[in-house]
Formats: sequence, C-alpha cells, structure tokens
Amino acid sequence: MLRPEETRTVLDQITPMVITYNEQPNIARVLDRLTWAKRILVIDSGSTDETLAIIARYPQAQVVTRKFDTFAGQCNFGMGLIETPFVLSMDADYVLSQALIDEIAQLTPAMAVSGYRAAFRYCIYGHRLAGTLYPARVTLYRPERGEYADLGHGHKLAIEGAVVDLTATIDHDDRKSLRRWLASQDKYIVREADHLLSMDPAKRTRIEKLRAMAWPAPFAALFYTLIIKRCLFDGWPGWFYALQRSYAELLLCMEIVDRKLAAGQREADRP
Repeated sequence: MLRPEETRTVLDQITPMVITYNEQPNIARVLDRLTWAKRILVIDSGSTDETLAIIARYPQAQVVTRKFDTFAGQCNFGMGLIETPFVLSMDADYVLSQALIDEIAQLTPAMAVSGYRAAFRYCIYGHRLAGTLYPARVTLYRPERGEYADLGHGHKLAIEGAVVDLTATIDHDDRKSLRRWLASQDKYIVREADHLLSMDPAKRTRIEKLRAMAWPAPFAALFYTLIIKRCLFDGWPGWFYALQRSYAELLLCMEIVDRKLAAGQREADRP
C-alpha cells in the first residue's frame, strides 16, 4: 500500500487563481475542472449576477473582492496571496481539458523551470474551432518569478527563467452574451489604440504594424481566421468567430482613423 506522501503529485503544489466579474454563464464549468485543488483563489471585482452564489458551492474556493483597475493589477494582487510553489492563473472562461490535468499531474518540475505554457482550443458555445488567433500563454508558473504588465486592453506576463510547453490544451469557452461582448469593445479599442499609437514604430511586430495601418486589419482578420485557421469548415461557429474578430479589428481601425483625422483637423485649425 502506498503511503500518503507517495500519492502526492504536483497538483498539491498548485493554487488556481481565477479573475471574475459577472461570469455566471462560465464559472461553474471552470470550477468543475479545478476540484482537484485544495484551494482555489478567486479575485472578484464586485459581481452582481449569480457568480458568487455559484462559487459558494465549491468548498475549496476562496473569494477575495478587489475593485478592478486593470487585468495586470488584479493578477499581481492575487499572486501576493498565493501560498503554494505554483499558481495556475486563469481567466473565468478557461476550461481545463482532462488531458491537461493528467499531464500536469505527471510533471516533476526542476527548480530551473519557472513556468509552463499551454495552447488553447477556442470554443463558440462549446464547439471547438479548427483554429484561433488566441496565442499560447504561460498559465502555470512560480509566482515569485512572474509579474504582469498591462498590454493594450489585456495583460502580459514577464517571467524569469525557463518556460516549458505543455502538450495538452485549455478550452477558451466564453458563453457570455454577444451584447456583453459588444459593450466591452468600447473601452477595449481605446486601450488598444493607445498602446499601438504610443509604441516606437521600429519596435512594432509585423501584426502590430498591420493593425497600426488601420485599414488592412479587418480584412486580414477575416481571411486569416476563415482560410488560414480553417474556421470556414466549422460552420456557423467558425463564421461567428471570424466575424467577431473582424468586427473588433474594424472598430480599432475606425478608432485609429478617427484620431488621425481629428489630429489633422486640429493642425489645420492652428493660426
């Protein structure tokens, strides 16, 4: 018979951290895949729907309320509350696959390894798409070696040390309403435009250069998602995703063009 200490895995050394705000359509599916954890840390920014009531069904979940400033601010705050060697940092629409849970359980992390990067399968109402624009992210890492910084409307993790790629994937499955998504775009495009236009042009990536040009980005997003990422073959879920990404780029395009036109008008009005 195995002694208790012989049955322990790296899962016992991980605290999942989930960032939430009004995630009623998503949170149960996320937490159902985290029941292996002894403690789940939830950083909530004042949910007013049934999110907190749903979380209360999970005895290992601890909710800490913090007024939202930025995604990076929420994550960095939460990292200060982690008491285990590793944190699994998650948005409230990340659903772990069983294959990923099994893979993590088999890890034997060397001290030189600071984190693990996972790729995503993008889902539209549970339908897994053939491809996605969503990049792989370091989601499992040693909290003392990482720090988040704001990047456009999102955030980016800077981590010291080696990062290893995981084989299995996470489902990105956000089932909040289209109206909720549309309402969020107004503030997102402002932050994204601020980020793009404040960058040194010489330091922009190829994609950032394309987006800063404004007009090509919506067409490129539609072509890339439908053809290159093969979402065309996913039926209506694929079309929905392609149109959603193209519309987001169209709004950003209009924001950038509007700023350029306004700046030109101000220059013309100078005496």
